[in-house]
Amino acid sequence: MSGVWVFKNGVFRLVENPQAEVSDRHGKGSSSKRKMLVHLPTGEVVSSYAFLEQILTGLGWERYYDGDPDLYQFHKHSSIDLISLPKDFSKFNSINMYDIVIKNPNVFHVRDK
Repeated sequence: MSGVWVFKNGVFRLVENPQAEVSDRHGKGSSSKRKMLVHLPTGEVVSSYAFLEQILTGLGWERYYDGDPDLYQFHKHSSIDLISLPKDFSKFNSINMYDIVIKNPNVFHVRDK
């Protein structure tokens, strides 16, 4: 992971290309690359929440239904970790991907498309 970690509104996030983000704020467009989440044991790209849920369930994660109804959430009984994802898969972004990678070491990897 390369880039700059930014703390804003109580949340840390990785800005992979800080110059591009500055340009985005000024309406000049983005040169950042899209990312994809890869399941390392199979080499498959995670292309849906159904596929992701299947993998996470196999790793001991369970759906969490008591949280925000606008989020798709998973938790593990053996930890305090919670994975929170936007309900709409088209809004699944690199921040969500890195959250999954950090909480599941050696299982997932984020790559450029």
